[in-house]
Amino acid sequence: MKKVFATLTVLAMLTFGSAAVMAQDAAAPAEEAAVENVDEVAAPEAVVEEAEAPAEEAGGLVALHKTLKTKFIEGGAGFMALTLVTLVFGLALCIERIIYLSLSKTNTKELLDNVEAALKEGGIEKALEVCRNTRGPVASIFYQGLSRYNEGIDVVEKTVASYGGVQLGLLEKNLSWITLFIAIAPSLGFLGTIIGMIEAFDKIQQVGDISATVVAGGIKVALLTTLLGLIIAVVLQLFYNYILSLVEGLVNEMEDSSISLLDIVVEYDAAQKKK
Repeated sequence: MKKVFATLTVLAMLTFGSAAVMAQDAAAPAEEAAVENVDEVAAPEAVVEEAEAPAEEAGGLVALHKTLKTKFIEGGAGFMALTLVTLVFGLALCIERIIYLSLSKTNTKELLDNVEAALKEGGIEKALEVCRNTRGPVASIFYQGLSRYNEGIDVVEKTVASYGGVQLGLLEKNLSWITLFIAIAPSLGFLGTIIGMIEAFDKIQQVGDISATVVAGGIKVALLTTLLGLIIAVVLQLFYNYILSLVEGLVNEMEDSSISLLDIVVEYDAAQKKK
């Protein structure tokens, strides 16, 4: 907002300045004084507007905070807090998975080049050392496969496939809990809806009359709890889909790099047999 007001101020000054120049060429000195007075009045107004902008923004944030707090209490602080617990635990699991999957990424092309170079220079032991010093599920699969080289190429292939399944399970760890919180959040919201409607009908029964003022409180509780539950479910669903995309990317890298590793091992085995 400050930039907007500053820009408007500059434009105003340029406009009044050009008007003053034109007035000097065609008008009397009295008119020049009038233009200067307009400039002097416009400048303080712009300064006042710039000073009021931060106060308006701060007031807007305070008003938003008060509104959210009020709606939270109106929806039933205890029940709304229970619904928020699902968001806290769900986000904690999502953040943990995102960090784990981000750290699991490996430059597979570089790893394959290093393994191939190590096989040519120092054999299986050198390649195992490269895999041991590299982080990520792809390097772990390579290590398990190369460690079975002495048992034959078929065993290496089966080991790579089997351990790939193990690594997939590690990548998908805790995803079932995230889906649980995605399902629980709107369910708690709908439960709040039922409770709010029951409260509304209880008030109708006590008063003996149906009116907007009687049922408004219960209906408000019902709508607020449902709204919160749906918002939490949407937020967690977005994180869940993002995590799934990370897992799919890592699985594709694992499968592609495993095939490349088998090609390298077959080529190495053929070279060893020629010797």
